[in-house]
Amino acid sequence: MLLHLIRHAEAEPHRLDDFSRCLTEKGFKQARRIGCFLKEQCLRPDIILTSPVVRARETAEIVAKLLGKPPLSEVPWAACGMNPEVALAELSAYAKLDSVMIVGHEPDLSSLSASLIGMERSESIQVAKASLLGVNLPRLQFGSGILQYLLPVKFL
Repeated sequence: MLLHLIRHAEAEPHRLDDFSRCLTEKGFKQARRIGCFLKEQCLRPDIILTSPVVRARETAEIVAKLLGKPPLSEVPWAACGMNPEVALAELSAYAKLDSVMIVGHEPDLSSLSASLIGMERSESIQVAKASLLGVNLPRLQFGSGILQYLLPVKFL
């Protein structure tokens, strides 16, 4: 499986309810750049799994639209505070797919990607806002992943 990870695009800086922070105009542009890049590179996932948090869901929806609307599913386990062990267990439901995308948050995506490629310290990977990271997973187990790319939006 090729696992694509996207950190949500830029969102409003402040709201009483962090869950409902929306993308800024810059964030919408960033999400479109990600979607256009994926389309140009023929990197269309079989499914997009997104955090239910508004800024992640908005990012996922924009990307999905630009990719021809692959199935999009909100998954509570991808919300802020995603646990790598839970994420890996949940990914087993998609093991027969060639390509899966998760749209989520930091430091969760760094922790997940570090665990997947067998790094002891997640601080060694930093997924900036609106970045795209790809990990090839020949097996759904920690340490089996091979980092394919880590692209900040400014390079897309």
